[in-house]
Amino acid sequence: MKKYALFSLLAAVSLMMTSCEAIGDIFKAGMWWGIIVVVGVIALIIWLLSRAVK
Repeated sequence: MKKYALFSLLAAVSLMMTSCEAIGDIFKAGMWWGIIVVVGVIALIIWLLSRAVK
């Protein structure tokens, strides 16, 4: 039953969104994940350097 619910939800979402809108949303999400990862890596490097100096 869960498979049918998931499939019907996916079908409804794909019919509501045009392909260009879907691609735009994917790139927006990718951009934000990229920014979050870069900020996290920079924070990790700063934290590691501050621990190494002590």
